[in-house]
Amino acid sequence: MKVSLMHGAGGEVMQELLRVLTKLTHTNAGGIGLEALDDGAVIPIGGKNVVFTTDSHVIRPIFFPGGDIGRISVCGTVNDLAVMGGRPVALSCGMVIEEGFEVADLERIVASMDDALGECGASLVTGDTKVVEKGGLDGIMINTAGIGIAECVIRDNGLCPGDRIIVSGTLGDHGIAVLAHREGFDLGGQIVSDVAPVWGVVERAVSAGTVHAMKDPTRGGFASAINEMARKAGVRVRVVEEDLPIRTSVRSASGMLGIDPLQVANEGKVVMGVAEEDAETILRAIQSHKYGKDAAIVGTVEEGAHVIMETAIGGERFIEPPIGDPVPRVC
Repeated sequence: MKVSLMHGAGGEVMQELLRVLTKLTHTNAGGIGLEALDDGAVIPIGGKNVVFTTDSHVIRPIFFPGGDIGRISVCGTVNDLAVMGGRPVALSCGMVIEEGFEVADLERIVASMDDALGECGASLVTGDTKVVEKGGLDGIMINTAGIGIAECVIRDNGLCPGDRIIVSGTLGDHGIAVLAHREGFDLGGQIVSDVAPVWGVVERAVSAGTVHAMKDPTRGGFASAINEMARKAGVRVRVVEEDLPIRTSVRSASGMLGIDPLQVANEGKVVMGVAEEDAETILRAIQSHKYGKDAAIVGTVEEGAHVIMETAIGGERFIEPPIGDPVPRVC
């Protein structure tokens, strides 16, 4: 077997590669996260729950409507911490830069990173830079690792029958914005990436009620995230199509491109499973944040298996996990 782009796309093919990469390391994982294939590991240190994660970013193009590789590198790591209940504290940054890269573009990227860090109250504390020869890289690649402190650790496998599923905002924005820009479609600025740090949204949610599970729907989109959450918890999730928040412009562009917006990456959203009795309170708390104003309750957790969607025309269909990402190189 040889590695293909599909192996990095966040779908079922990527899960096969992860099993290969981790099968020899489970015995050395120390019980702190790797064996669960979470977005990060929780390391108990001095009575504190330290959440640790890392992420690499290879976006094309590096500047896109609503963001750039710098903003997404910070938000991607911060959000992985946040969905495990971790308040972001410190990040590292490793940059691999192609010879000939414009210094002005690098300055723009670093300024964008600084803005995103300021939004979530974290700091960039260490880093590394490498330069490779012309043609050895597609411009720039950024790796960020981060640590956060969790008062209450939340994982993606905690869904319980009766829970309500909340998404913190509109779905599909990032992937469609990047693809449209990449392919030269002029959509009049109607679609921009949602790339944003979600810690503020998460903080308000967990303060308002009981959150059992969280995941950020990045590669593979909502379809991948909700299937993984349901599979890990051994439950069925029933989603109502008409309740899913998808912008009209995103829905139209997805139809034109032949892409399911539920399988497209988001970079500033959270999928949550919350206690039924707290669902409305948590929803209002999320909606009070600027990055959660379009949040919605979209489904219910039941006994059983799979993810089922009640369609707008009165039928039902499975929401299947994607095989790969229909829009590669977006995060």
